[in-house]
Amino acid sequence: MNKLKNDDVKVRATLVTKEYDLYKKKSDKIKSLFKFSRSNIPSFWALKGASFEVKDGESIGLIGINGSGKSTLSNIISGIIPPTSGTMEINGEPTIISIGAGLKKQLTGLENIRLKALMSGMTNKQIDERIDDIIAFADLGDFIHQPVKNYSSGMRSRLGFSIAVHNDPDILVIDEALSVGDDTFYQKCVDKILEFKEQGKTIFFVSHALKQVEKLCDKTIWMHYGGVREFGPTAEVMEHYKEFISWFKKLSKKEQKKYQTQQKEGQKNFTLETLKERVTEDEELRKQDLSKEQLAKNLARTPLGDKMTAPTRLLLLVTILATIFCMIVSFSGKSLTYAIGNPADIIMRVFQ
Repeated sequence: MNKLKNDDVKVRATLVTKEYDLYKKKSDKIKSLFKFSRSNIPSFWALKGASFEVKDGESIGLIGINGSGKSTLSNIISGIIPPTSGTMEINGEPTIISIGAGLKKQLTGLENIRLKALMSGMTNKQIDERIDDIIAFADLGDFIHQPVKNYSSGMRSRLGFSIAVHNDPDILVIDEALSVGDDTFYQKCVDKILEFKEQGKTIFFVSHALKQVEKLCDKTIWMHYGGVREFGPTAEVMEHYKEFISWFKKLSKKEQKKYQTQQKEGQKNFTLETLKERVTEDEELRKQDLSKEQLAKNLARTPLGDKMTAPTRLLLLVTILATIFCMIVSFSGKSLTYAIGNPADIIMRVFQ
């Protein structure tokens, strides 16, 4: 995630992708660490080249059916996960609010407040000044002294929301955090979001509750099976999204299943080469006017989001073998110098 400088754009996504490996068993994931090729590893592209610009002070809705990539995109904006390729540029400090995000279940609510606040960069003095307001906003009563593992989903959401909004973020990402809890707390959250809007903060609001999006958001991004299907004024995008939902519901169960399967297969079969071809053909993407160098950079895999490199895998393998050898030496009763000079003898002694 890059930092924007001297720009009225708060968030800029350029051809952002995210690939997840589809392992059937945990052992497959361990085995993959030693593979030098990705060819036999099935994958799924949660994002297939998302591009958009959000200016300072805008509130953006993120809508789409389940599996469309909304939460993946919000996590990349928040810096929780890196993209596989593309560029996510951020001008400011983002914070995400989702149900229980970042809360440690074994710790009490009070301990979680201090931990999350410290992790977000606040000092102990700042936390002491704000902790009473955080506790009051969460309105958890005596449960604030209980382990979070005993909280309901609504209580976890209230605590997470309260901590995040009192951190005074530049960019607020809200991922379904208002979908739980009672009406009183919901209105309190809405009032806080509207207060942030008046202060000119940038807000991303992920929700299936379309009325909430219409009320809180100036613009909306419609995510559809990993891609940005539409981005524009909320009323306009919402009208088209509702038309799609209405069309989809009129399909038979068999037709719905076929459509969903085709879309998901497209996410499995997607490649960065496919994205390159799309950039060349898509008029909207061509408007970004990327140079050949910029295009190549945005189509290259991000090291943090990729697998271990071949040298790293080799080093890991050597380290494991060296560890095993040292364990064998310790069981043999001989010195390491002797073992290095007579490895076959050491191995024979151990297995005799």
